[in-house]
Formats: sequence, C-alpha cells, structure tokens
Amino acid sequence: MGEQGFAAQERTAVLERMGQEHFDILIIGGGITGAGIALDAADRGLKTALVEMQDFAAGTSSRSTKLVHGGLRYLKQFEVKMVAEVGKERAIVFENGPHVTIPERMLLPFHKGGTFNAFTTSIGLLVYDFLAGVKRSERRRMLDIQATLEREPLLKREGLKGSGSYVEYRTDDARLTIEVMKEAVARGALAVNYAKADRLLYDDGRISGASVTDRLTGKPYEIRASLVINAAGPWVDTLREMDRSKEGKMLRLTKGVHLVFDARRFPLKQAVYFDTPDGRMVFAIPRDGKTYAGTTDTVYEGDTAHPRMTAEDRAYVLQAINGMFPDMKLGVQDVESSWAGVRPLIYEDGKSPSEISRKDEIWESRSGLITIAGGKLTGYRKMSELVVDRAVRELGRLHGQSFRACRTRHIPISGGSVGGSAGWDAFVSKQATAGAVLGLSPQMARAWATRYGSNTERLFAIAARSMKEATETEAALPLEVRVPLLYAMEQEMTVTPSDFFIRRTGALFFQIGEVKHWKEPVIALMSEHAGWSPAQERQYAAELDAYLHEAVTPVEAEEKSDVVKARL
Repeated sequence: MGEQGFAAQERTAVLERMGQEHFDILIIGGGITGAGIALDAADRGLKTALVEMQDFAAGTSSRSTKLVHGGLRYLKQFEVKMVAEVGKERAIVFENGPHVTIPERMLLPFHKGGTFNAFTTSIGLLVYDFLAGVKRSERRRMLDIQATLEREPLLKREGLKGSGSYVEYRTDDARLTIEVMKEAVARGALAVNYAKADRLLYDDGRISGASVTDRLTGKPYEIRASLVINAAGPWVDTLREMDRSKEGKMLRLTKGVHLVFDARRFPLKQAVYFDTPDGRMVFAIPRDGKTYAGTTDTVYEGDTAHPRMTAEDRAYVLQAINGMFPDMKLGVQDVESSWAGVRPLIYEDGKSPSEISRKDEIWESRSGLITIAGGKLTGYRKMSELVVDRAVRELGRLHGQSFRACRTRHIPISGGSVGGSAGWDAFVSKQATAGAVLGLSPQMARAWATRYGSNTERLFAIAARSMKEATETEAALPLEVRVPLLYAMEQEMTVTPSDFFIRRTGALFFQIGEVKHWKEPVIALMSEHAGWSPAQERQYAAELDAYLHEAVTPVEAEEKSDVVKARL
C-alpha cells in the first residue's frame, strides 16, 4: 500500500470511493493551487476530493522559472502590498519544505544605459528587504565592478557599473506540488490524476459535483460535493464555460520558455537576473551541473495542455544570454533541453503581457462554483487559505458545519519534517551516514535526502528490499534510478514514464542524456508492475519520445504533436 491510497495501482480504488461518498468540497485541478487547497481543507477537517485531468503539476506548476520569488519584480509596478505578502509567504514555503526550496544569491548587474543603476538598484533592494521581511543574512549587498566580476566573470564588461546582490529561493516546482499533494492525502484528502471533469452536476440550479472520466480506463464516475472549487489554472475559463458563468474578467495566457545548457558550455558561477534591450527581465541560473535561462513572455493562444518552444522563442533567449554573456557565443547546437509553460493571468484591457500582474482573485458564480484564478507559485498557501476560508463560511451557511481555522503556516509538507531550515544541514548529513550503513554511496544518500527530505527513509526501505529481492527487470536499472522509480509508483501516483522523468525527477530537463539511456528499462519495470499490454508500452514510449524530441526541436508556429494530441 502507498501513502493512504497514493500508489499508482490504487487509483481505481480511490475513484470508486469518490463515486460512492459525498464530499464537503471537490477540487478540480491538481497544480500547486489545487494541492494547497486540498491540504488546507483536509487539515481543517473538510471531506476533500481532488481530480486532475493530466498528471499532477503537468500544467503551469511544472513549467515555471523554478523560483519561489520574493516578488522583487513587482516593485517595478509599485505593487507594494504584493511584495510584502509574497516575501513573507516565501519564508513560510521554505521553512515547511527545505528539501524543495534552496536559498540562492542572485546578482542584479547594471550597465550604462540599462534599466537599473546603482541608486535605483540600492533603493529598490532596500525597500524589497524591508517589505519582504528578508532575514539579516540574506539582505541586499551592493558590489562594485571588481566584486561583481569576481562573483560572475562571464558578465558583459562593457558599460558595467556594478551590481546588487540579493537572495531568491530556487525550487523544484513539480516536486513542491507533489509534496503538498502527498501531505493533503496523508491528512485524509482523496486525490487522483488522469481523471477529467467532463460535465458539472447540478441540483435545482446549484452546482453539486462533477461527472469525471478516468482517462486510463474510460470509466465515468459521478462525484458529489457540497462545494465545487475550480482550481484548473489555464483551464479555469473552460470550467466557467461549462458552468455558463464566463463573464467579466477572464484569463489571458502568456507563454514562457526556458533553455538548458551543460555547465561545461555555459559555466555560470552564480544566478543572474538581468534586463534585455527590450526592457524584459531574464534569469540565468546554475543548477546541478547545468545552466538554464529564460523566460520569454508572449501572448499564447495555442494548445493549453501542450505549449511548445518556437524557433523565435529560442532565438530570443539565446540573443538575451549572448547579450549579457558575450564570450559564451551560445548557439542552437548548445541547447540540451527546454521547457515551455503558460501563465494564467487575469485579463485587463489595455495592458501588455509583461504588465499584466499575477494577482489572484476568487470568483463565485450564480450556481455556487468557486473559481480561483491568477496567482503564482510562491503565494499558493495564502491563496489556498483564502479559498478554504470562503468554503468554510459557505458550508456553515449551507449546513451549519463548523471547522477549525487555517494552520498551514506551520505544517511541514510531505518530506519537510527535517527541523526547519535550521536543522536542514544536520539532517542531510545524518541521512548520508544512514545510507552508507545500508551499503549506499554517501553521494546517492545525500542526493536522495536533498530531493525527498524526511521521506528518504522510505527510499532506504525500498533500497534494502530491492537489493535483497530484485526481479530481473528491476536489476536492469541501477539503484539511483530503480529506487526513486519504485517510490514514485508506490507513493507518488506515477502512472507514465513521462510522469517520472518530467515531474517526479525533472530529469528530462536537467539530465536528458540519462533519460535517453534508461528509458527502455524504466518502461519495462513500469510495465511489469502495472501489467501493461504491448500496445500500452508502445504508447507510453512514443509519448516520452515525443517529449524528448520537443525538448530540443522547436516548432515554427504553435502546433500539437500527433502523439500528445491523440491523448489530449
């Protein structure tokens, strides 16, 4: 058994339960917002169900810049309240999940004629430190030209006048989402991926649930709930159309693209946040032997489930990088991988994509459908609190139910019980020692500890079991691939090889060579455990091959890949 019904093999049993029971809330959407709502609701005692039509985090929540922002960029738009709130939320996200959030110094260089200068950068970062409640050790530092180049020798020297240094928090967005979801499940929520809400259900004009199809089997289920929450991210307007309540404000989707390079080709020493000649801001971030850079910001009207990098997107990011790091002379051949994601922004007339802010708003339709729209990764916990507060008030009005207040500010997410940020280093060292006792290399044990946090002991247990009694198919994979894969299937509802390589590990972005090398034995092991037919094996292999191809091959214009189009 996985963690309270969160194994891939338990999906059907969970859906059967959903179809038989009545819930306080049904959440449609399994990104970071839906996961956060499920955790808060389950912890307060609400009977909670969640369905996601793709894999968890498959939309926006695995395709971001992978930073838990402090909100610095909002100072440019004088959104003081948002900077203050986002900065404080970032600290909470970090304390509750140090294993998926890493503080990282960011350099903000300023050049002659650029957007920033020493005065505006110094004042901006000072205000940011104050508003965001930045801890003393992470506050801004102003650096002269020499100190700036010592920090990052690859920077453009012509016109360089210095830099500001501040701290951002790097995250694995998809793993953050899955850890929040696992904590919700551990607290009693039911959650299922690949379950699509096809039709909304009503009683006397009031929304009362959804008809949901299991996309793996085609079987339909009717899930009934007192309240339905639309947390579908880029698809919230699709559900509002189903509810016949799409009016007033609506979503505008913009697309962001990131490119990945090997660190030997782009040996960035530290993260840099820089402006481009057209006034946009771009990140270049070192991560695990790679460097990634982005993002673009273009209005997007293509396939919401499957945004693609275009040749134009790639050229834009390459031009931006070569403008700031001119000695690199990076070209198309240097791009190892990429990802594209859409941001669901709330549309307001007369604003360009870069100006539309990622504010979150909650709407309630005449039928009672509650929609959460907009928002951003960093603010997921606060957004969830506002939505569940509203749900609790509504349940009180409808049924006279009462629930406890929000406690998520102090709840570690799954894997986060490591003694907070203060206990993190000691925790990792302890796990490295514990892994060595089992016969694992300290490097592997440390890598698992930094990815899985306090769930590492579960991987150790799987490793001990697998070293004793591995099947021939399992033995074809080294422990560093085999154990995370078994864990992902048994305790993270991992259904397809793409789920594993993209959202459970990020390997398709940051270790694409490893994915190509291990894809066949991974598919064989998953097939053995799930009982796939040869046709299913071929289907999942083709899907993964399509994602591998698309990571490095742009489209000239937005279009759907035939393989993925067939599934979506």
